[in-house]
Amino acid sequence: MVGLMGRVTGTVGPGLVGEVIVRVRGGAEHFLAYPASAEDRIETGTVVMIVEYLPPRTVYVTAAYDG
Repeated sequence: MVGLMGRVTGTVGPGLVGEVIVRVRGGAEHFLAYPASAEDRIETGTVVMIVEYLPPRTVYVTAAYDG
């Protein structure tokens, strides 16, 4: 999971449990998401990279592109 790209489907940020969709295992799956950096807020539609995976359905993400 670490290193895969996904797209935010529910805002990820401080005090929020966000959601991302990731292409994995021949399909697309949703995961609960937290920001890798505690002060980051990542809006819906942003492409993200998974930097940590906590099975079964939790990931920590960072924005894949600056902008």
